[in-house]
Amino acid sequence: MDLPFSFRPRLLSALRGYDRIRFVQDLGAGLTVAVVALPLAMAFAIGSGLKPEAGLFTSIIAGFLVALLGGSRVQIGGPAGAFIVIVYDIVQQYGVANLIIATALSGVLLFVMGLLRLGTLVRFIPVAVIIGFTNGIAVLIALSQVKDFLGLAIPEMPGDFFGILGALGSHLSSFNPWAAGVAVASLALIVAWQRWLPKWGGPRAAPLARVPGSIVALVLATAAVALFGLPVETIGSRFGGIPAALPDFTLPAFSWESARYLLMPTITLALLGAIESLLCARVADGMIGDRHDPNQELMAQGIANFATPFFGGMPATGTIARTVTNVKSGATSPIAGMTHAVVLLLVILVAAPLASSIPLATLAAILMFVAWNMGEWREFARLKTYRLPYRVTLLSVFLLTVVFDLTVAVQFGIFAACLTFIYRISSLSRAERLTPAEQPALAGLEAQVAVWRLYGTVFFGATKLVESLEDHLPARALVLDLKNVIYVDSTGAEALESLSRACEARGVRLMVSGLLGQPLDIVRRVGLYQRLLGDLRPDVAGATAAAVALARGERQDS
Repeated sequence: MDLPFSFRPRLLSALRGYDRIRFVQDLGAGLTVAVVALPLAMAFAIGSGLKPEAGLFTSIIAGFLVALLGGSRVQIGGPAGAFIVIVYDIVQQYGVANLIIATALSGVLLFVMGLLRLGTLVRFIPVAVIIGFTNGIAVLIALSQVKDFLGLAIPEMPGDFFGILGALGSHLSSFNPWAAGVAVASLALIVAWQRWLPKWGGPRAAPLARVPGSIVALVLATAAVALFGLPVETIGSRFGGIPAALPDFTLPAFSWESARYLLMPTITLALLGAIESLLCARVADGMIGDRHDPNQELMAQGIANFATPFFGGMPATGTIARTVTNVKSGATSPIAGMTHAVVLLLVILVAAPLASSIPLATLAAILMFVAWNMGEWREFARLKTYRLPYRVTLLSVFLLTVVFDLTVAVQFGIFAACLTFIYRISSLSRAERLTPAEQPALAGLEAQVAVWRLYGTVFFGATKLVESLEDHLPARALVLDLKNVIYVDSTGAEALESLSRACEARGVRLMVSGLLGQPLDIVRRVGLYQRLLGDLRPDVAGATAAAVALARGERQDS
């Protein structure tokens, strides 16, 4: 029996012809990605107001499920910087228990989106909206890390922009120079290691450059803090360390009352997860010359986000940094992503006690670096080359994301983009009156017969074209050439019907030519076709000839 949907993980096709050489490549790539994911997972969780193990659990469980069930050969799933602001806000307003519910519900929504084949619709979100909220999130991530970067003693960090600024300003007196020194040194090392070591070190530095700068900074900063006993807050001092085992299954108390308040956070998590995941998969496609299955990827993301929160995890999506690392490390199949999850599990089981000494200032520096790379800052400098609607949309979404929240920003951005699109499409629709130079038979009959050729689409945003014809009807006959009209919606059809009734009331004959395709179909469905049945012509020349003959005959009779 054929199913109404397709659930076919990419792993099944990727394993065809799989051999030992590819397996070794995938193992190496998975190990490399695990090294990159280790500090990022903890940093993302802490930045989101959660314990560091939440990020690690997410990388393990969601990372394994996304690779196992996803629609991309090389996608790496896990916690992402884009979720930090949203998750922190949910935790502050509703608590961790409701974060679990919201994440699980977003997983259900993601799975349904993939089930209904809505994966391709995510691509319709305008680039101005994506850049605006991405840059806004990057600013908020960096701002939220100032506390640990400077070692400020702030008991509870607010989640809103002005609250964060107020808290930072009122606690500047608690500045910890040791924490700031560790953070600045860590950030400088990360930047130098990633960007300048390959240039300065030459060929001999190439092997070292493959090691992520974040890991190098993490190891050296942890060693320095432990060796010299620096008065810097660590994972152990704030969170008590990381458990050396996976958590048990946890089922929070569920109520429809709380679910009602979590509707918008759930939708935001699902939409952001879908956008991030599918954009990441498209980037990977370009690097490996492949094409992912967006609907399968959404279903895999849905399953991962439904399962992960019940085991101490947080929202997950496709991650660009880890996916690009996976590709550059030689990954050939989802086995690499599954390997990265297994390696992280082994790290937790074996080396969890060592994480207690990791300074939070270094994790803040890592997130600062992530935020900088996450934003597309050059787009602000290029704004002057774009039209006003694009500039307004991007800047509005950016400011709303920073000052208010992502949900409001995306809603406004999509609304503004829709209005811009409607305006632009309506401006492409036009009506052109044919002259005697184009139709010689009209000479001397301009007041009696009008021939109009319509272009573009006749929809709710362009009905003014038809309404203007109704306001300036000729005395005897009106010819509409719709050959160049590609689409008519129900509002446009209603406007044409209103024009037909106006012509009938004033004794003007309405003749239509070039009615084909979708315009012909909707004219038939609304009943206008029967009204025009005797006055439909295949081309404008025939319609003009009939209208001229009618006008001359009536003029001679008078």
